[in-house]
Amino acid sequence: MKERSSIASVNIARLIYLLVCEIAGVAVALSTHGSSYEMPLWVGIGGGLLVAAFFILVEALAKGVTVRGFSHAIFGLLIGIFCAWLLTRVDIDRLLVVALQLTDDRADTVGLAVSVSLFASLGFIGAALALRSGQDDFAFIIPYVRFRQDSASGQPLILDADVIMDGRVPRIQASGFLTGRLIVPRFVLEELKVMSNSPSVAKRQRGQRGLDCLEEMQAHPGLRISIHDAGDASTTDSLDARLIQTARLLGARLLTTDENLAKVARLQNAEVLNINDLADALKPAVAVGEKIRLALVRSGKDDHQGVGYLPDGTMIVVNHGVSKIGTTQDVVVISTLQTSAGELVFAELFDPESNGA
Repeated sequence: MKERSSIASVNIARLIYLLVCEIAGVAVALSTHGSSYEMPLWVGIGGGLLVAAFFILVEALAKGVTVRGFSHAIFGLLIGIFCAWLLTRVDIDRLLVVALQLTDDRADTVGLAVSVSLFASLGFIGAALALRSGQDDFAFIIPYVRFRQDSASGQPLILDADVIMDGRVPRIQASGFLTGRLIVPRFVLEELKVMSNSPSVAKRQRGQRGLDCLEEMQAHPGLRISIHDAGDASTTDSLDARLIQTARLLGARLLTTDENLAKVARLQNAEVLNINDLADALKPAVAVGEKIRLALVRSGKDDHQGVGYLPDGTMIVVNHGVSKIGTTQDVVVISTLQTSAGELVFAELFDPESNGA
């Protein structure tokens, strides 16, 4: 999968970087031959190895940092450095020298120390604040960039495990009703993996179906889907809380079929799309008095009732239709009832004489 190829590419890049550092260390050592200080070859090799190990360690520790987070940090660092430069323009170091009544030989040292401290401190604060800021904060500073991004690619969509196992996302996005990049947090991928290894047959089948659907979506040429490293998997937060937090952090919409998750997310001002709400909205409205051609397939709760279903799954209970089970009849809607499971429709068998009269 793409994750394995990405890890292999990073390892190759690390190996190439290590070789480059070793070659550079050997070159530095050889360049000192014949000078007053001749560096041994093993010192150059060891120095190159230490430099490579340091930066590879920094890269490994920054595994959870995304390109977006890195760009935020650079932006905050530049703001902090600019603020430090403004403070140095007012000769704050000279004011400190005068206040402490230092001699001239120490003034330059104190001034350099103050300047370095200002640039380092304000740069660090700016980078830290930028990393804590969300996408909307940067959209406020640079609104045109956010506008171009949203208009060109659409707002990203974060998928939870339920909607992946549902299997309807590719068809909905192919129809054009959903746009934007699909994002699967890594902890959702781990949840599907745990379900696929569950001792429960039902959970194992659902988990395997989710992984199969995810693999099909990755192979689909028209879908843009990526795995997002959303923090440490050992966090004590629930999966729903982490989904909502990731959606708000990335400025994305949460796509789900879980009604309770959708309610909690809306209470926290997160954008949610529930596929079941879309399915309910697309169901054709059945009006009282409407005539419908219906196949009666089973008996109802009462002995005289027959039951049929519309193509969208809406159940229609037909009074005095038990004798017509197994046939297709014309029925007339007499009432509708909205329940937690959907709309329930009651009808009567169509009588041409009574309706004609």
